[in-house]
Amino acid sequence: MLIISMSRDTSVTVFVLLGLLNQTKLQLILYTVFLGTYLMTLIWNLGLIILIRMYPNLKMPMYLFLGFLSLIDTHILFSISPRMLLDFLKAEETISFIACATQYFFLAWMGMSECCLLAAMAYDRYMAIGNPLQYSSIMAPNLCWRMFCSNSCLFYSHYCGPNVIHHFFCDMPQIIPLSCSDPFISQLVLFLTAVFVRFGSFLVILLSYVFIAVSILKIASLKGCDKALKTCGPHMATVTLFYGTVLSVYKYHSSQHSTNQDKVLSVVYAILIPMLNPLIYSLRNTEIKGAPQENDEEGSTLISERVASGQVPPLRGRQK
Repeated sequence: MLIISMSRDTSVTVFVLLGLLNQTKLQLILYTVFLGTYLMTLIWNLGLIILIRMYPNLKMPMYLFLGFLSLIDTHILFSISPRMLLDFLKAEETISFIACATQYFFLAWMGMSECCLLAAMAYDRYMAIGNPLQYSSIMAPNLCWRMFCSNSCLFYSHYCGPNVIHHFFCDMPQIIPLSCSDPFISQLVLFLTAVFVRFGSFLVILLSYVFIAVSILKIASLKGCDKALKTCGPHMATVTLFYGTVLSVYKYHSSQHSTNQDKVLSVVYAILIPMLNPLIYSLRNTEIKGAPQENDEEGSTLISERVASGQVPPLRGRQK
């Protein structure tokens, strides 16, 4: 293992990632499992993005947000999985300082983007249930824009050793203790980011669902209530998975629990959730499953109307 011993006058150029498990016998099995997960996640998310882009009946804000969510999940996947798969095949799991900073920057950026996007999707669901007649005129697909440049200053700290990260990717709670300089600024930025972005987005989600609950109580028919609940169901499941695992990761880290529990929760947050999100939104969604068929029916109807109006000549059989 490449562990660098340095004085305070030198700088760390390489970090050592301890990975998921220290048992080399399981590395090949883990490689196979995570390679399959990586490919399935990539296919499902890219397939959903292509489906939303192809069919006009999926151009509503709800599905545009869903396409953005799949895009964010794909970036999270690219930030962690390829290097992790390569590390399974290497004897020494090392990562350069620049690569570590880049990996964390994109992972944190995508994580905060997902927080904001989930908040925008909650507001979108409220508008769809509370103001259905004005939904199309009020909602726009680019609601959730935030500034995320504050993450880059977390790697301005000086690292002179040790260089061992007890994780399988570069995450700030594991990196800050390795700093030789005062970590106050990094911890302050991390705290403010968590408060304003993560907690702020979660507060917007809670308020949106309070208004959604009030709107559902005003619906007289049981069929309307059931439809409203089905509309919110996938988003509620995604929010529960996302915030549940994120809060658990930082809870276990702050309470000095086993690093193995931290790694398991990180696998759920960074690898399993991007795989599950497309399934949560599409398995019981009749509009997504029926989009190709509906598009073909609309095309056939349009051709029939043009034939009837004389714009397109009818097809004739072969003459003998």
